[in-house]
Amino acid sequence: MDTQQLIEHRKARDEFFRTSDHSPLAHADRHDFAGLDYFQPDPGLVFTVPMEPGDGSEIRIPTSDEREKVYTRAGTVRFYVDATPVQLTVFDTGHPGFFIPFRDVTSGKTTYGAGRYLDIDPNDDGTLTIDFNHAYNPSCVYSEGFSCPIPPMENWLQVPIEAGEKMYPSQ
Repeated sequence: MDTQQLIEHRKARDEFFRTSDHSPLAHADRHDFAGLDYFQPDPGLVFTVPMEPGDGSEIRIPTSDEREKVYTRAGTVRFYVDATPVQLTVFDTGHPGFFIPFRDVTSGKTTYGAGRYLDIDPNDDGTLTIDFNHAYNPSCVYSEGFSCPIPPMENWLQVPIEAGEKMYPSQ
């Protein structure tokens, strides 16, 4: 994990929220926006693992606005967090890279209750680097105008993931 690169990524994300016309924040909220709240970088929550191929089945995932989005199960990753085995389903969205929506035991306490997301690009050797320091809140946290997939039960982790974005103050 490159901590400086992570810090720069977070600064850029905060700047996007503050200044972009595509920011999920309402225009009136951008003036007082002081930045998102993050856990301290944790190199212990970065895992480079092989992805077991998925069966390619489709899954319909409910969204925050009572719709649903359709994804394909691209594969599964398995690793240990603090000696506890965990498993996540990796989804293909039809765009480059993979999508991993997840919940953990911090959900609803120090992180957004419905869960958080990771966007993952495969490594050159086919492995995936799961870096929870890049876990982010769905856009519907900041505005009701978004339709955000709710992490399916197969991606509910029974361990705390104290990395990435914390709960936004208005949640």
